Amino acid sequence: MHLRDIHPWDLTPAEAIALQRELAPLIVLKGDPGDVRLVAAADIAFVQRTRGWTGGRARAAVVLMSYPEMALIEHHVIESPVQFPYVPGLLSFREIPALALVLAMLSRTPDLLLVDGQGIAHPRRFGLAAHVGLLAGIPTIGCAKSRLCGEAAEPAPGRGSTCDLVDEGEVIGLVVRTKAAVKPLYVSVGNLIGLREAAGWVLRLAPTHRLPEPIRLADQLSKGRSL
Repeated sequence: MHLRDIHPWDLTPAEAIALQRELAPLIVLKGDPGDVRLVAAADIAFVQRTRGWTGGRARAAVVLMSYPEMALIEHHVIESPVQFPYVPGLLSFREIPALALVLAMLSRTPDLLLVDGQGIAHPRRFGLAAHVGLLAGIPTIGCAKSRLCGEAAEPAPGRGSTCDLVDEGEVIGLVVRTKAAVKPLYVSVGNLIGLREAAGWVLRLAPTHRLPEPIRLADQLSKGRSL
């Protein structure tokens, strides 16, 4: 699986912000992937941090699972130098180069991709999952553990409860309770899927844990833990 090479990566923060604004309208906010047989998830952790523009290393992980069996088919982990500085709202420019390398290691293209990060639930509607989804060209869901922007009520304590995440009058995501009485997740469109459909897939893929199973495994791998 390869991400499209549609823009340069050696950008200043100002150039990166301008690019986000240019690409955000290209995200498709509707659709429901049918006949899903393969689901992938990607996550990244920083194993060596430095201050300034360059330096440090990231560990990126990807898992590919069958659906509905939820059997692990393959998984990969790589470490890569980080070239872009830490700037809130621009994490995709820091993380995607490593994620692209690990996604390219998949032997098959998934029918659905989950990314541990924001989709359009982002100040410029172009978070990590939206950026990856546009480059991948497949249905992609942003599934984050915390809120980046917007306001939402607390969903009811039962599994499957949701509340709209709203920013400047626009619904940009859903706060989804995947496990009763446990902190909810922040779900938003990455690309080529509707918001309600994205939340439905997150719940299907999280039958027992807070995190969807593919993301849970990718999170473990990115942190250096074995499966």
